[in-house]
Amino acid sequence: MKIFPAIDIKDKRCVRLIKGRFDDKIVYNSSPIEQAKKYYDYGFKNLHIVDLDGALTGKTVNMDLIKDIANKFDFNIEVGGGIRTIDSIKKYIDVGIEKVILGSAAIINKKFLKEACGQFKNQIALGLDAKNGKLSVSGWTENLNIKTLDYLKEVNDFGISRIICTDINKDGMKTSPNFDEILKITEVSNSPIVISGGVSSIDDIKKTKAFKNKKIEGIIVGKAIYDGDIKLDELAKELNA
Repeated sequence: MKIFPAIDIKDKRCVRLIKGRFDDKIVYNSSPIEQAKKYYDYGFKNLHIVDLDGALTGKTVNMDLIKDIANKFDFNIEVGGGIRTIDSIKKYIDVGIEKVILGSAAIINKKFLKEACGQFKNQIALGLDAKNGKLSVSGWTENLNIKTLDYLKEVNDFGISRIICTDINKDGMKTSPNFDEILKITEVSNSPIVISGGVSSIDDIKKTKAFKNKKIEGIIVGKAIYDGDIKLDELAKELNA
């Protein structure tokens, strides 16, 4: 199972939001590149990056900074936040990003998602961010009356290479992921799933592995690292366990 340490970038700094609220953030490192180096030095091969400025504005605000991380370290990187055009996807792919995460643009416009999956085979991930089983968009500022599972059924055959499932109520709260909802999604999805939101301890990693669910590709760990609830050396041991 893949473990994705997280870097969320806002104002060129490494931050975490609480429940996705942009006015409720904690700055953990003034240098995202320095944070990426920490992960790299511990042997992590996968990295989850979100351009929070991009998610809010709908533009790829921090692309140059993310490009620097991609150039400096040999990570398999997935990037999301503000990616709403084919041109933006291409720019990220061209600088060596492994998978581009489409969120709001794909939820609002399924044709865009289908076109992107067709043009960039095995490089498009879908970010499904939900609150109480319903999708949210625009940096989680707008809640839609669309059930996650209903939407997924509509796009299941597009060739999505990965689905990142985030429970907004769990994000940054360190109360363990919403495993019940994740397992429901694995039953419907044709694509592998990466769990996001709520990881609080190494036990959550072990529990995820214990499901032995072939649809669960990996898990994203963010705030629990930054707050010291999960030590990087502990987490690194789980890479090969």
